[in-house]
Amino acid sequence: MTRSTSHRLAIALALALAVPATAYAQQTVIFVRHAERADAGAPPGAMAGSTADPLLSAAGQARAEKLAAMLRDAGIKAIYATEFHRTQDTAKPLAAKLHLDVQTTAAGDTAALVAAIKSAHSKDVVLVVGHSNTLPDAIKAFGGPAVTIRDDEYDAMFVLTPSTGTVTLIRY
Repeated sequence: MTRSTSHRLAIALALALAVPATAYAQQTVIFVRHAERADAGAPPGAMAGSTADPLLSAAGQARAEKLAAMLRDAGIKAIYATEFHRTQDTAKPLAAKLHLDVQTTAAGDTAALVAAIKSAHSKDVVLVVGHSNTLPDAIKAFGGPAVTIRDDEYDAMFVLTPSTGTVTLIRY
C-alpha cells in the first residue's frame, strides 16, 4: 500500500467517522467490488464450460490481502458479501484478521442487504463486498450518489457516510 493511498484512506475514514450519524444510518459503509476473477480478461468464448462462480486469480488474492491490510484498523464491525466465491474470498482475509464472520446476502437483493445492515449495525462501520452491477444500487440505497463501476475495475473503494450521502472514492 502506498503512503498516499494509506493517507487518503485515513483522511476519508476520519472525516466519515467525525460526522454524527442519524439514528437509522450507519456511521460508515465501505463498498468494494470483489477482487480479480480467475477468468477475468479471457476472450469471449475462451472460458467455455467454466463456472459462473469463478475463484479469485493470483492478482485477486493479492488484492484481497491488500484490502485486509488497509482496513484492519478501520473499526469495521461487520462484513457483508454476496453468495459467490469471488466476493467471499475477497472478504475472507479481513474477516480472519478481525475475527468476524462474513454475512452472506443474495447478489440480487439490495433491499435485504440494506435492511440487514440498518437493523443490525446502525452505528457501526460496515464493509460490503459486491459486484460492478450490484454496488451502485447499494450505494444509492444508502443515500449516496450514482456511481458506475466498469467491468475491468477492481481497485475502487467507496467510503460512504449515509447521514450526509458523502462518498469518497479511494483507489487501492
